[in-house]
Amino acid sequence: MSSTCFFCHLNDSQILFQDDLVITIRDAYPISPEHTLIIPKRHIVSLFEATQEEQLALLQALQVAQKNLSQQYAPDGYNIGINDGIAAGQTVMHLHIHLIPRYIGDCPDPRGGVRWIFPEKAIYSALITE
Repeated sequence: MSSTCFFCHLNDSQILFQDDLVITIRDAYPISPEHTLIIPKRHIVSLFEATQEEQLALLQALQVAQKNLSQQYAPDGYNIGINDGIAAGQTVMHLHIHLIPRYIGDCPDPRGGVRWIFPEKAIYSALITE
């Protein structure tokens, strides 16, 4: 636990789900309605620092959160992401997984998904033939 880490000092009212290893909350600055975060209780910065037990607990909590969101809000899809390291855009230096519900029409063209990190590389669908 870090004395200065926001995720190490959550209020019980913020917690949607928890077990011995992870906590699930709503993002304070959501990209879409019900944007959810899955966070290990142990203060670690990177997914690559997590034990196998923690990684499994994170994935199980991710699945629980997705099931709850699907039942309550019926999104049309999800973006799932981890910003791992400053170069990847991590701003809270405590590992967390973003589960972002997506809805048809929530943006003009969602194709490319996370590729929009680099807009010039996002529109590649014209190159793909099925």
